[in-house]
Amino acid sequence: MTRLLDLPWPLRTGRTLLRPVREDDLEPTWDYWRLPEVTRWLPAAPADLEAHRTRILDPERTPRTLVVEADGVVVGEVMLRVDDAWAQAEVAEGARDRHATLGYVMHPTAGGRGLATEAVRALLAVAFDRVAGLGLHRVSADLFADNRASARLLERVGMRREAHLVRDALHRDLGWCDSLAYGVTAEEWTTPLTALARFVRPSGSA
Repeated sequence: MTRLLDLPWPLRTGRTLLRPVREDDLEPTWDYWRLPEVTRWLPAAPADLEAHRTRILDPERTPRTLVVEADGVVVGEVMLRVDDAWAQAEVAEGARDRHATLGYVMHPTAGGRGLATEAVRALLAVAFDRVAGLGLHRVSADLFADNRASARLLERVGMRREAHLVRDALHRDLGWCDSLAYGVTAEEWTTPLTALARFVRPSGSA
């Protein structure tokens, strides 16, 4: 199974560049991770730069995270955690590494420009392409129901709302909240995969 970091990064979209996380991304990413309006709906809110360092450079996290640049400036991250799809024992091997959970975080200054939509759409192209990408069967995303901007983004990129769960998610400030589940399969994915032709090959490669 091809892993996310095995692909020939970086990947250029129309206006963004996706690439693996580097150590010098610590302070540019802290610029938005330190903002309460950004971390309001995220799984964690690092208390300080050192806590952020531990999180952003976590060897468990970096293999599934890509930094998003626009005009040479870091504006966010997109994440794809690949795991096994649910399957009965007799066919479990066919479900291995065929599902992924999608995540993303963007600097508020990137809002209203379509950069998050562009980056997430490109990551889905990577997820589903069987030749140049990961060849996954399904991608899903979970979020707090009140995170309406994120729900709209998922719908723009072609994901389907599959469930509205009642008071199943505990928020650090709001207590028990509703959550939403979104998903899309490779068969449903309709965006052309020509984006993957924009992988920037290392110098000297064919």
